Amino acid sequence: MGRVSRRAFAVAAVATLSGLTMAGDAVAAPGVAGAAGATGRHRPTRALRGMWLATVTNRDWPSRTGLTAAEQRAELLAHLDTAVRRRLNAVVFQVRPTADALWPSPYEPWSQYLTGVQGQDPGWDPLGTAVREAHARGLELHAWFNPYRIANHTDPTRLVASHPARLHPDWVVPYGGKLYYNPGLPEVRAFVQDAMLDAVRKYRIDAVHWDDYFYPYPVAGQVFDDDAAYAAHGDGFPDRAAWRRYNIDRLVLETAARIKKVRPSVRFGISPFAVWRNAATDPLGSDTRAGVQTYDDLYADTRKWVREGWIDYICPQVYWNIGFAAADYAKLVPWWAKVAEGTGVRLYVGEALYKAGDPAQPAAWQDPAELSRHLTFAADFPQVRGHVFFSAKEVGVDRIGAMARVVADHYGKPVRTPR
Repeated sequence: MGRVSRRAFAVAAVATLSGLTMAGDAVAAPGVAGAAGATGRHRPTRALRGMWLATVTNRDWPSRTGLTAAEQRAELLAHLDTAVRRRLNAVVFQVRPTADALWPSPYEPWSQYLTGVQGQDPGWDPLGTAVREAHARGLELHAWFNPYRIANHTDPTRLVASHPARLHPDWVVPYGGKLYYNPGLPEVRAFVQDAMLDAVRKYRIDAVHWDDYFYPYPVAGQVFDDDAAYAAHGDGFPDRAAWRRYNIDRLVLETAARIKKVRPSVRFGISPFAVWRNAATDPLGSDTRAGVQTYDDLYADTRKWVREGWIDYICPQVYWNIGFAAADYAKLVPWWAKVAEGTGVRLYVGEALYKAGDPAQPAAWQDPAELSRHLTFAADFPQVRGHVFFSAKEVGVDRIGAMARVVADHYGKPVRTPR
């Protein structure tokens, strides 16, 4: 199914989704694919070579809060230059890390990760600069948004007084030491879309990108308190889990349709936790034994979004080494290739560069060649159209030379991104 037909489907599906009462899969698909499903070494003429540029908690950029506008800009441009030096062609820039903004937004405050004070104008426009400077360097700029995370603490009074979460305390759920917007409220779903789409309207970004945060990851002994929302909106669903998946499906479908309406050239991609379901849970699942399954724990039916063509690309975070018992890279990549086959949805693989050389990681990650082997393995699957590396800091520092090895082995010549 091509881009136009998939987008048309998404627009039509929004109108009919109100009748959806439980997550299903309208397209039959084979089960787990093994290495035998490989079709031969594949060297696409177009491929995505990306890196995530994280701003939450100042992970990658800015290096700390309170830098001058000129210092922040210089650091940002240095990251873009690093991407070029590594022969990458896309940067996934986190512009809404915690219900805030890295551009002048009428919906949400300036991010605290710029100045150290939420709501304080940094004196320049990071997203506008990133788009312009990335394009000048031949890089795509994918704007990365987190739909529901409000804060990495549970004290609403620490938010700026004008924050929507303080103006609408009934939208907020504290859980696991953080604050979240409640995905079960239609008004929340509309608001977070409005906030994200403001950037789509204002800037010539190449894609809207989400990561793996939908309903929060489970925390032992804690309950995500959406009782009131379920009582108000959960009629007709077999259980709360089905209702929660419906809420996330609605968010995906509605956002896809609205992006198409606002700026048809902008793609929509999602980078989920890589295990949809274990095969022991569902015969359609992967040969894994992961403790988290996105369908059951995050209420994100990631396989369905691909099989039904609701999004333009999927970039599962396959953050494990080849041979890792619970979640083997060499089993997950073929599984995702089979899921994407015939859908028209681009498959990119998220790579855990941050693990390379980390002494806390298994022995495989102490080998500079581990990541290069990932790309060699994935090349046997034509559905894989690129890789994205987490994250920018490690792309630059490259503590054991794993990124340099990837570049030497696989990125000998520049390539354009898939369209």
